[in-house]
Amino acid sequence: MEPVAVLLAMTYRALGDQFHDRLRQIGLEPLRPAHGYVFRFLKDRRATTVDIGQHLGVTKQAAAKIVTELDEWGYVLREPHPTDKRAQYVALTTKGRDYLRLADSLWADLETEMADAVGEDTLDAIRHGLAGYLRHVHGEDQPGLRPVW
Repeated sequence: MEPVAVLLAMTYRALGDQFHDRLRQIGLEPLRPAHGYVFRFLKDRRATTVDIGQHLGVTKQAAAKIVTELDEWGYVLREPHPTDKRAQYVALTTKGRDYLRLADSLWADLETEMADAVGEDTLDAIRHGLAGYLRHVHGEDQPGLRPVW
C-alpha cells in the first residue's frame, strides 16, 4: 500500500479534478486551483497583489496576472490603497462571494460522495485524525490554506 502522504496527494488531486470538471459543466470561466486559493485568501479581507503573491508563493507579476483574470471575469475589484499610490487593494465582488458559496456547495457534494464510497464513519475518522495531526504539528495557530507548488 502507498504511503499516507502519497494517498493524501492523490486524493486531493482526484477531488480537485472532479471539482473543476463540475465547474466546467456549469459553464464558468476557466478557473484554476490558483484562483481558488485567491478566493479563500480574500474571503474575509482585502489585500494587495503583493500580499496575494506572498500567500501563493509566486512573483508579484504572476499574482498580478491572476488578479487581472479575476477582475476581468468580475470576481474581484481593485480599490485605491489609502497610503500607497502605487498599490491597490483587491477585494471580492458579490459575484466572487457567490462563487465561494457555489464552491463550498460543490465541495460538500464531493465530500458526500466520498462518504458514500468509504463510509460516513471512516470519513469522520479521517477528518478527526487529520485535524488532530494538524494540531499536533501547528498547535492552535493553524496555517491558512496555501498552495503547494
